[in-house]
Amino acid sequence: MTQETPTPSRREQILQGLALMLEEDSGKRITVAALARQVGVSEAALYRHFPSKARMFEGLIAFIEESLFERIGRILDEVPEAVPRCGQILTLVLAFAEKNPGLSRLLGGDALTGETARLRLRIHQLFERLETQLKQVLREAELREGRRPTLPVSAAANLMLAQLEGQISRYVRSDFRHRPTEYWDDQWALLSAQLLREVPQTA
Repeated sequence: MTQETPTPSRREQILQGLALMLEEDSGKRITVAALARQVGVSEAALYRHFPSKARMFEGLIAFIEESLFERIGRILDEVPEAVPRCGQILTLVLAFAEKNPGLSRLLGGDALTGETARLRLRIHQLFERLETQLKQVLREAELREGRRPTLPVSAAANLMLAQLEGQISRYVRSDFRHRPTEYWDDQWALLSAQLLREVPQTA
């Protein structure tokens, strides 16, 4: 007996429609009227589920946060060493952006041009949270492994985050032709080789 795929709720259909428009209409500002046509409902029906377009964007951002940080939690539970932890966290975000081109436009920020500042703050906070998590992993390396970053912790975490954001930005700028993971294995091999050093033993 086959298991049927659950039919998405109207709210989910609206968010899926918005994500698809972000992917297909790259660079265009999305209107509620256009989104209503995409989903196949009236504008009034959209507003019954979301009081504003900003709330629709917030729904997508919340989905990104939940998806990423739930999986990051599993990485932290399953991977004990700092360098593989950082590598898997960064790879997760890059792969998520690659598989969800419309959402990568939110992560890159360009889809929020002209939208409320609250949305840009949410994306800023998401990346701040990622950077804080990377800092925590690096700080724990000295206690767990007797190793510390070759750069100050804040600088090392910022370097990794800058690489992450740069790849996502390039992906969006190229209209999704240049994949964020395209050169990632080689780039991470270079970065990770210099990331930590042994803590000198005191006499």
